[in-house]
Amino acid sequence: MKNNNISLPRFDEFLLNLQTSNYSEETIYNYERDINVFANFLNELNVEFDKITKSTILNYKAYLVSRDRKTAKDNLGEKKLGSYSINRMLSSLRSYFRFLIDMDYDIPVPPESIKLMKTEKKHPQVAELELLIKLIETPSHYEKNKQVALRNRAMMEVLFSTGMRISELLNLKKNQIDNTGKIFIMGKGKKERFVYLTERAYEHLKNYLKTRNDTLPYLFIPYSGLNNPKKDKRISPNYLQGKIKRYREYLGINVPTSAHSLRHGFATYLAEQGANPAAIQILLGHESLNTTTRYVHASDRYAEKIHRQFHPLKK
Repeated sequence: MKNNNISLPRFDEFLLNLQTSNYSEETIYNYERDINVFANFLNELNVEFDKITKSTILNYKAYLVSRDRKTAKDNLGEKKLGSYSINRMLSSLRSYFRFLIDMDYDIPVPPESIKLMKTEKKHPQVAELELLIKLIETPSHYEKNKQVALRNRAMMEVLFSTGMRISELLNLKKNQIDNTGKIFIMGKGKKERFVYLTERAYEHLKNYLKTRNDTLPYLFIPYSGLNNPKKDKRISPNYLQGKIKRYREYLGINVPTSAHSLRHGFATYLAEQGANPAAIQILLGHESLNTTTRYVHASDRYAEKIHRQFHPLKK
């Protein structure tokens, strides 16, 4: 993903530094994509990197907020970016500037001049448990192809059973699961952890695997891959997210629901059953307990339960 018009100093070295610092391929790709958006912006303004000023950075932030923003591939952005996405892109740029300082490159503005946006506080939403269960079960009666139905049902069951990220699910290999349903995960930032299948999810996974006559390593592969085996065949995130969207529309669920919502629901409903936040943190693979509490406290019912249990005048 190279920008052919603007020269970013030592950009290849920056990406190499991420690689040698043991960052995942996905993280490196995200850094490259984010910073190429900045390169495209400079190209539109016809401003060389060494001529950047603090005003350039301010204009870049305004550019990211606007609907005229272009993607790293120089396409017009399909939707307005949220504050969290913008801050991720600004943080990527900061990291690049800090790398240039470490390499003794004379940068035009300090990294500290790249100020992050104030983020909007959203009340996290998760569909009712009954609706999430219906969503998970939808492939069984929505998909006309039996193999696709079994596979997609297994993916949905595994997501909600384990709380894993969509990237972790789609990169799963068959040898990561033992015969008790315990799954070894190499997660975000190459952090290792175990997650666990419920008996229900494990049964659906075994039903799907009975349809597999190949020796491919990946747990979930495209349907075309069953007839045309290739070692690198995997389900794409866009495919799964698109399917979940269609299942949601089929059921008439009006709460925004995605693969991440199943992870969110996993944490929320574990908390409602009284699970320890520290245990949920381990299962989700969060480095900080503060990140986990966003999920744990997302449910109004959870807040009500705590209020009724601990208020000093509850009787």
